[in-house]
Amino acid sequence: MKPWLCDILACPIDKYYPLELTIFSYETIEDDFKKILSVYEERDLNHIQAENIIVIQQENGVIYLKDDILIEKSPINEYINGIKSSIEEVERIYDKSPFELSKKCFNIIRKDIKTKIASFTNYDEFEKLKNILPELYFLNKMKTEIEIETGLLFCAQCKRWYPIIETIPQMLPDEYRNEKEEVEFLKTNKDLLDSTFFNQNLKPYNL
Repeated sequence: MKPWLCDILACPIDKYYPLELTIFSYETIEDDFKKILSVYEERDLNHIQAENIIVIQQENGVIYLKDDILIEKSPINEYINGIKSSIEEVERIYDKSPFELSKKCFNIIRKDIKTKIASFTNYDEFEKLKNILPELYFLNKMKTEIEIETGLLFCAQCKRWYPIIETIPQMLPDEYRNEKEEVEFLKTNKDLLDSTFFNQNLKPYNL
């Protein structure tokens, strides 16, 4: 599962959005986080532009953008608002993996990138976009290329949890879930979840 799915996934039972995501492990190797971080810290615009993830066009005096997060071409003000929303979703991602670099990357989004994008107001200056290209690149890489191997999605409204197993979120109705397998999943990952989680009226199963 890619973190970007948190931008669109709702609980299939009560349709509540957004869901919380706890990451247990990644399919992505830690060296990939190092590469993403390096491009961002070096602010390597040549590398960023060569990958062509963020597409910028100017038509009749209006700047349009699209990327792997916001796939539809949008006027710059709508695009920036969409990016801000995507950054907010990171506040509900909890990285319990053994990777220190992944935690560092998510903290950069929560602090540095959130601040930089929030302060961006140059909606009519094409060249000024270069100042935030590293931030947009970093966010896209983290949201759409990183692959979560195991984790848990949680609906704060109905208290249902859904396992992520071998990169796939298992979001089935209660009657189709396997109690034995899923309780075992909770037991296996118990140390990665705090007691507050288990003290709730979890559905459909708890320990």
